[in-house]
Parts: sequence; C-alpha cells; structure tokens
Amino acid sequence: MERDGADGRGRAPGRLPSGRHRLSRDYVAGHQVARILAAVVEIAGTAGYRSLTVDSIIANAGVSRATFYVHFKNKDDAFLRASDVIVEQMMDRVVEAYQGEPDAPGRVRASLGALLGYLSENPRAARMCVVESMSAGPLAAERRDRALAAFAQVVTDNMHELFPHYPNPELMAETIVGGIYQVAYSRIARGETESLPGLRDGLLYTFAAPDPERWGPDAPAREPESAAREAQPSRSE
Repeated sequence: MERDGADGRGRAPGRLPSGRHRLSRDYVAGHQVARILAAVVEIAGTAGYRSLTVDSIIANAGVSRATFYVHFKNKDDAFLRASDVIVEQMMDRVVEAYQGEPDAPGRVRASLGALLGYLSENPRAARMCVVESMSAGPLAAERRDRALAAFAQVVTDNMHELFPHYPNPELMAETIVGGIYQVAYSRIARGETESLPGLRDGLLYTFAAPDPERWGPDAPAREPESAAREAQPSRSE
C-alpha cells in the first residue's frame, strides 16, 4: 500500500486519466478504494490518527468527497478497512514463512522474522496498526487484539509440539506475544522501525522457555496440580 510520487503530468499518484475511457466500473471503483486506503496509511502512518480527516484523505487520494462516501461511511471506516488489508498482508507473510519450516523451533523463528520484517519494510503501515490504533477507538483495538491472538495461536500450536506436558501453553504464548508487541510498539513509536528484524533472536531468547526435561515430549506426564506447581521457578532458579 506504499504510494509513489506524482506521475509528472499533474495527476495525483495513481489517479486515473480524466474524461471518457473504457475501464469497467468495478475496475474504477477498486482503483478508487485502493487510492483511498493508501492515503489513509500515508496520513495515519506519518502524521498520526489525529491528523486523519476526510478532507486530508480525499486530498491525498485525489478523489472527490462524493467518491469517498460511495465507498466508506467515515474516516474510521476507512481506517479500519486499511488496517484489515495490512493485517491480512502481514499474516500472509507469517503463514508463508511458517509453512516453509519443517520443525517447531524453525517455524517460530521464521514466523517472528516474517512479522518483524514486514513491519520494518512498511514503516507507515507499522505505525498505523501498532501505534495509532491505540487512538482510533474500540473497533481498531478489537482488530489489533485479533491480530495478536492470531500470532499467539501460531506460538501455542508449536508450544504443544515442543512442550506437550506444559500445563498452560496458551498463557505462555499470550505472554510472549504481548511482550513482543510492547517491544515493537516502543521501537515504532521512536521511529526505529528498521531495527525490528535485528531483534528477532534476542526476543526468542529473552522469554524463558520451559525446561524440556520437565515439559518436553520425553518428560513424564504430571497431574494438573503438580504440573502447575512445577511450572513455577524455584527460589534457587
């Protein structure tokens, strides 16, 4: 959804030629929506959500106010639609990386690398979805939470394989993903999005993994109450 500069003939980036043409209505509508969504990402990802207005969107996209309201109810509707596109692109990247690895450690490493890589390569989209969504109301927060839950599920699935006897892999996955989100948030908010890929290995090692002798596939099965007690580190650890 990144946008190029003007085309040298005075038209807004990506704007169709004026006058009569043979383009289908569906093509024109899709092109208009794409330009509007790109404008939303550019504005929210550079100036912030509070600078996002219908006026700023239509000026950036090069469409009329009437055209905007054909496709969107208001600026928040456009913001949410743009967020959906970004999350879909990001998760496609994560899933592709995940499926390319044969074992659980490789899948977790590749998935996290794909996530951080996407955010680094798309800094405006990263700021919009990770930082500015905090200011965009409950529906934006709900979408952010769904995206985090989707990535947490990736971690959970591999926790089951790596540590089949661990008593609460869902909680551990939620904690890990929440920590990763907070680290990413702070870097993006400071304008250090390009540093994210280099954090992958550190993030993987920072979060204490369960002891495989206790919770790995060769560990003896434990009763739930005993497992919960043993999941807590001892005073000497």
